[in-house]
Amino acid sequence: MNAAALTRLFKEVRAKKLSPDEAVQRLRHLPFEDLGFAKVDHHRALRQGMPEVIFSQGKTPAQVAKIFSKLSEHEGNVLATRATEEQFDAVSAQIPKAVYRPLARAITLHRDRNLHGKGVIAVVSAGTSDIPVAEEAVVTAELMGNRVQHLYDVGVAGIHRLLAHRSVLAEARVIIVCAGMEGALPSVVGGLVGVPVIAVPTSIGYGAAFEGLAALLGMLNSCASNVSVVNIDNGFGAAYVASLINRM
Repeated sequence: MNAAALTRLFKEVRAKKLSPDEAVQRLRHLPFEDLGFAKVDHHRALRQGMPEVIFSQGKTPAQVAKIFSKLSEHEGNVLATRATEEQFDAVSAQIPKAVYRPLARAITLHRDRNLHGKGVIAVVSAGTSDIPVAEEAVVTAELMGNRVQHLYDVGVAGIHRLLAHRSVLAEARVIIVCAGMEGALPSVVGGLVGVPVIAVPTSIGYGAAFEGLAALLGMLNSCASNVSVVNIDNGFGAAYVASLINRM
């Protein structure tokens, strides 16, 4: 349920295409629906402009499928992150139009194709190993109504690969940069552009990378003033914030 859907509901009641009782029935699960194991927030799109997203990690396939099914009963897109193929099988049995994006580990139901962002969100990955985190950001940004471009494998070990795509960076309104190892790429990108850069440390690297902690600390110490940082491997969080910026 979002503002547009609520407005249509009121218009249908006013036009007597829908009875007040039927309208109440449609609104019965606002602000949330209690499934026992989960409280599904149907009010979030109306409150925040974007519907609730399912974090699938730690949930059973049946739980993910149930929540996904309940969210799909309302208008708009549905997204489940950190999902397994087993969880997708359970979802697709109930929602045949759901799609699994294996690199992003995401289950999507993409129904609303309207663009809500004012510009392009660019998603950059330092190495090929960082692509799964970048793909989570890409899928999230797309479902939240943004035009998205991606640049993969353009890390500082071969900086000419990044500089060859300066035009993509220059056209972006927000840039998400995913990098592991020492996490240097967001600072480089930040020094090239005058827009917000959201850095995503990934858990890629040898022992002293400490599963992304080295990259996180490096990004937090960036000398580029337009760089902000989200948690390790959190492509979803980066895309969510980028989408909010892109709507302003």
